[in-house]
Amino acid sequence: MSEHRPTRRNVLKAVGGASAALALGGGGVLASAATASAAGDGRGLRITERGESDPRMWYYRFQTGAIGGWNPAVNVLLPDDYHTSGRRYPVLYLLHGGKGDFIEFDRLPEGGIRAWTAGKPLIVVMPDGGQAGWYSNPVSSNVGARNWEFFHIEQLIPWIDDNFRTYAEYDGRAVSGFSMGGFGALKYTAKYWGHFASVSSHSGPASLRGVAGGLAGAVVHWANLSSAAVELGGGTVYGVPWDQNRVSMDNPCERVESYRNKRIFMVAGTSPLPTFWDRFNETAVLDTQREFRGFLGRAGIPHEWHEVPGGHWVRPDLFRQDLDGIVDRLRKA
Repeated sequence: MSEHRPTRRNVLKAVGGASAALALGGGGVLASAATASAAGDGRGLRITERGESDPRMWYYRFQTGAIGGWNPAVNVLLPDDYHTSGRRYPVLYLLHGGKGDFIEFDRLPEGGIRAWTAGKPLIVVMPDGGQAGWYSNPVSSNVGARNWEFFHIEQLIPWIDDNFRTYAEYDGRAVSGFSMGGFGALKYTAKYWGHFASVSSHSGPASLRGVAGGLAGAVVHWANLSSAAVELGGGTVYGVPWDQNRVSMDNPCERVESYRNKRIFMVAGTSPLPTFWDRFNETAVLDTQREFRGFLGRAGIPHEWHEVPGGHWVRPDLFRQDLDGIVDRLRKA
């Protein structure tokens, strides 16, 4: 996996502004895509920027009261035949990791998400989630609203269903993510049971209270520390002392029954790089995923898991395998 490590480090570099997003599109331009906008304002979202010239990757930036101080963005990756088929499609919500952004998955190796979904009947929605937003409405913020959970669940999902040809139903949606986004995917799946029929966590932690790397509650501690440092101006996701009810509501290991009758896919690395951050991250991922898998197993809930060599990065082969499973599980286009 060593050939993927430099790319993963590049993924974590922020790419600022709309210019980076608009530069994603190469290729030819369909006349229908160039002359008409697919989407309008609604659900508390006002479009401030858009890019619809690329026939597959459409880009929007919003003003919303849920997020203060700046305008979050989203990329919507469309199937190859979206503009000509007239069909409805299932949707994958794909959540980025800490210090990532809405174009993280387009910068991955081997062509990234665009190449991996070529020919697949699936819409992929990749939203901003904050530098350390933890897919949550925080207990406190000193920089204005940072209600990422509200933005994604209450605004973005219905906005996507309003503006694109989707199946706005349980069997029409999956959620997946890397690292912090893998945690977000597991959290959203349990907390909003009727939203997603499939969940995937690629190197995402799966327990908030459990022992990770010898520290009880390591993931809550890290969520609080990282959000205070780079997201909330000293505020925290879970509060100090912790808001115990919020922790329980967000903790996959305390919501096990909410995963019944869903497709579950998890990946963890077993040999992180000898650096503090890679070792810290993937040790917590491996420990907490093992804990969560134990709860699922005792509850008799089927799940697919992979422990593989390497550390805290996306593995293209397993990501593509996961995409095939998502398409198989969801309602067909």
